[in-house]
Amino acid sequence: MEIPNTWAPMLVSSVRDAVLYQENLLNSETLRDREDYEEHLLQLTQFLEFIKSEYKSIESETGIPLDKLL
Repeated sequence: MEIPNTWAPMLVSSVRDAVLYQENLLNSETLRDREDYEEHLLQLTQFLEFIKSEYKSIESETGIPLDKLL
């Protein structure tokens, strides 16, 4: 799969937002099946780290530094 460089910032911020959402969800008192959410959060976190490393290689082409996205 190839993602256009113009969409790369949106990908990084979307996955980061998903990680934050899942972290907050784990703090919820109403959550059932906590283990499923913990596993999902682990996978999202690993995915975010992968995307961040890939983004670094095209950062100059996007015009938005990774630090500003996060």
